[in-house]
Amino acid sequence: MSDHAKPTSAEHAKGSVKEAIGKLIGDARVEAEGKAQKQGARRPRAPSRRD
Repeated sequence: MSDHAKPTSAEHAKGSVKEAIGKLIGDARVEAEGKAQKQGARRPRAPSRRD
């Protein structure tokens, strides 16, 4: 497992929690923020270049 997998997984989890809280309290803005955070966590990062 690479070092990049942990932050991405953590960001995805935070987005899931934020989305669920938005649904529970009926706040569409918080729910949308959570969805966006989850999608951002899925995007692969460019590999770092080593010289």
